[in-house]
Amino acid sequence: MNNAELANEVNKRRTFAIISHPDAGKTTITEQMLLFGGVVREAGTVKAKKSGTFAKSDWMEIEKKRGISVTSSVMQFDYDGKRINILDTPGHEDFSEDTYRTLMAVDSAVMVIDAAKGIEPQTKKLFQICKMRGIPIFTFMNKFDRDAREPLDLLSEVEDVLGVETYPMNWPIGMGRGLKGLYDRYNHRVALTHPEDENNPYIQLDKDGQIPADHPLRQDSIWQETLDEVELIEAAGNSLDEDKIATGDLTPVFFGSALTNFGVETFLQTYLNYAPKPSNHKTLDESIIKANDTVFSGFIFKIQANMNPQHRDRIAFVRICSGEFDRGMDVTLGRTGKGIRLSNSTQFMADSREIVETAVAGDIIGLYDTGNFQIGDSIYSGKNKVEFEKLPQFTPELFVRVMAKNVMKQKSFHKGIEQLVQEGAIQLYRSYNSNEYILGAVGQLQFEVFQFRMLNEYNSEIVMESLGHKTARWINPDQLDEKMASTRNLLVKDRQDAPLFLFENKFAENWFKGKYPDVELTSKL
Repeated sequence: MNNAELANEVNKRRTFAIISHPDAGKTTITEQMLLFGGVVREAGTVKAKKSGTFAKSDWMEIEKKRGISVTSSVMQFDYDGKRINILDTPGHEDFSEDTYRTLMAVDSAVMVIDAAKGIEPQTKKLFQICKMRGIPIFTFMNKFDRDAREPLDLLSEVEDVLGVETYPMNWPIGMGRGLKGLYDRYNHRVALTHPEDENNPYIQLDKDGQIPADHPLRQDSIWQETLDEVELIEAAGNSLDEDKIATGDLTPVFFGSALTNFGVETFLQTYLNYAPKPSNHKTLDESIIKANDTVFSGFIFKIQANMNPQHRDRIAFVRICSGEFDRGMDVTLGRTGKGIRLSNSTQFMADSREIVETAVAGDIIGLYDTGNFQIGDSIYSGKNKVEFEKLPQFTPELFVRVMAKNVMKQKSFHKGIEQLVQEGAIQLYRSYNSNEYILGAVGQLQFEVFQFRMLNEYNSEIVMESLGHKTARWINPDQLDEKMASTRNLLVKDRQDAPLFLFENKFAENWFKGKYPDVELTSKL
């Protein structure tokens, strides 16, 4: 496509992540958006009954069994003239690293909050990452079909705890079983939970913000209470400032219920009016790659094994940062400088996919990977080398020694470990001399998911022996003496064969530093 066509296509893209504390309802709201996009006919819930429909974005078997999201899913659909890329992230804190990397690949974020619980720890952590990146954040106060906290209290908490201004785009008329509807400030109308005419669920407000005098809601005391609250936020609340939205300093707030699909479509429509187009990206040398540049570039923020268990495939997820992707094009892999032909590519609808012929900046595509790619790799088509900023990486805190239960199945054991480790959630180490496998993770749930997937995807039953909490510290090979190791500081090597110690606790680390003051230890390689 020519430059004008490319720019037009890029401007249609809206790419965002949905973030929340576990059980706040982010997967459910994702499902409802897919419904509006015509991608699914029936929205699933995370904890479906045996005969029910599972959430489309929770495609992994363990997610269906345990009712949690443990990996980021990518979904793409068209709505109202825009091409939307949604990344549904895991809410559980043990999978924060996957979520953090995903946030590097989006242009805005939707923060889902359980209206009965308010700001929860994981919400706060994820918000801080968004804030650090300066990306726009849109807030959906969920579950107003149940008993919830007062809307004004929720707004105050967002402002006080997260340090961001709020602007309620709509306002609940009642809550729980008494939820009558939403006062839609932005569209100057009321959305009814139980309209008389299903095809016309809205009542337009007059210039004074009133509904018709003959409407039953007009006589309900809850309507007057709503008007009083709306008048209060009109007088004392923040202004709707597009510049502050763009920098993440003000979050538009929407109330509703994802489970009953109330308020979600209004949210989606309004979000698209304010959500940013694909953003520019910084490179390691501080230069800027503009989204409308014609030269193709992108980076790999996620690798997923066995999305199709029948084919044992590996998919590298790529955020396109500039230019146009064409299937079969030749690119350079920044880390190695080698050329690669991108002939096998896909776009996603959670676990289903189709071959993608073209894509532009803002899109997320998948590349079938035979082992060429690593998380954080940059790819580009031009002559000038492009390397994007490094993606966040966590140092593990929990460690286990792992071995195959059946020594006759070593081949599938090694293959499983090799492929699952490349996804980035689990780190692999080996004992310095015996080459025993040691796994590191930031949370216990990652080990449980790993064990489940080894058995179900690689038919390899494993035994894990806990080593407990450890502090990982790398050491310069030139300074290493193997006699420095002890039971309190295990000597191991990482996947690049770089040596490091796993210290039992802070006391053991300080004792080591006192004994070897000239030895430099680092927390990251």
